[in-house]
Amino acid sequence: MDGWKGAPTLSSPLLRHEASGGDHRPADLICFSHLRWDFVFQRPQHLMSRAARGRRIFFWEEPEWVTPAERADGVPDLRLQTTQHGVTVATPLLRSGMDESSAIQAQRCLLDRLLRTEKITDPVLWYYTPQALPFSNHVVTQRPIVYDCMDELSAFLGADPSLPGRERALLDRADVVFTGGFSLYEVKRHQHGNVYPFPSGVDVAHFRPARRGLPEPADQRSIPHPRVGFYGVIDERLDTGLLAQLAALRPDWQIVLVGPVVKVDPNTLPKAANLHYLGGKNYTELPAYLGGWDVALMPFARNDATRFISPTKTPEYLAGGKPVVSTPITDVVRHYGRAKAVRIAESAPDFVAAIEDALRLSREPQAWLAEADEMLSAASWSGIWSRMMALVERAGAEKGRPAGDQARVHWA
Repeated sequence: MDGWKGAPTLSSPLLRHEASGGDHRPADLICFSHLRWDFVFQRPQHLMSRAARGRRIFFWEEPEWVTPAERADGVPDLRLQTTQHGVTVATPLLRSGMDESSAIQAQRCLLDRLLRTEKITDPVLWYYTPQALPFSNHVVTQRPIVYDCMDELSAFLGADPSLPGRERALLDRADVVFTGGFSLYEVKRHQHGNVYPFPSGVDVAHFRPARRGLPEPADQRSIPHPRVGFYGVIDERLDTGLLAQLAALRPDWQIVLVGPVVKVDPNTLPKAANLHYLGGKNYTELPAYLGGWDVALMPFARNDATRFISPTKTPEYLAGGKPVVSTPITDVVRHYGRAKAVRIAESAPDFVAAIEDALRLSREPQAWLAEADEMLSAASWSGIWSRMMALVERAGAEKGRPAGDQARVHWA
């Protein structure tokens, strides 16, 4: 079930916005994200889509940089678009070449304009990125300030050196902190006094149709079986060396990779007749691709960028009825390492053996699907959102207490 006993209702007094004239509605929420709404549908989109069912959600993206040819006057502007989920996406449009100080000031002015024009008063502030703090730290609110730390962003390729310092400032300001998994929780719990782990969830209803067999996407239809597949962002977190070895060791297996290539040169990706890069796809298309695979892969590299990840793919693959082979990512091993349909392997030969075992499992779904479904039953995004909001409500109740009642521990 998606519900959770004790979750706040839309009439919750702690998260309710009280407008003039006795109007009552849940408090507005402004979400500051490092991920664009239309990039890859993942944690922020899942949670904010559910949040929008009962309140106004403003999803603030990182800026788009425009040239004089695109905008002659060069005046910063804010583009507002409403998604099919009812979320208002706010995208700052800034002049290309603007220095950081000017960009911060411009976004501060645009944020103030949004607050005025949309009559946003006393909002819940929800951060995915500390980079938004410099232009939003002046916003006064009696509502909780939330930091949903889904990744250790400072460990990613090309990370801004200012991230650790800004995260310390965000932790000082936040009333409650969530983490995208237990590995990240074990780090952040020493940096704040009100931290809770929330590993990745799954929309079972979205992926379950993959079990029944969906019409094959055109670009996958002609690829022979057996097919082993991965979907997700193709970046420094993917073990391209492992993929190259896998393709060479088993040229009869077709390796399908679905997702945008980001931060790495596409020309450096391994090439082989049995490696198929199909590009980025919409979230709605993923079950059809997944349904056409025999085994689902998570060939993540072991590096700083993957040290704390809790991939959304694990439960999604299982919901789609596919056995999974993964490298030994800590949170995958912790949560799924003993599952019948999940195999953990590191070297290329071990990966081959694990896939061979998974291919046998793919022909015997009755041996493991019931166990997988039981694991997934407690991992719905709707349930996660309800539990988060209960903790946000509690943080709101405690916000007015003296500082000594809420001791926090930060970096030494």
